[in-house]
Amino acid sequence: MAMTLRTDAELDAALDRLAAAEGRSRQDVIRRLVLERANQLDRQARLREVSQQGLKKWADVYEQLAEM
Repeated sequence: MAMTLRTDAELDAALDRLAAAEGRSRQDVIRRLVLERANQLDRQARLREVSQQGLKKWADVYEQLAEM
């Protein structure tokens, strides 16, 4: 699917630097960064979910420890 990305001078320069440093196209740089950020958000969401499950599972233990 095609998409147009509007950039300003600052973003243009940053994309050029990244593309040159990594030997990739500007499109590849943008694609990689977007996918990395999406994966990071997914990992954070999973961590929050696991943490909440752990808090619920061990709530009684935490309460007992707090009372000591």
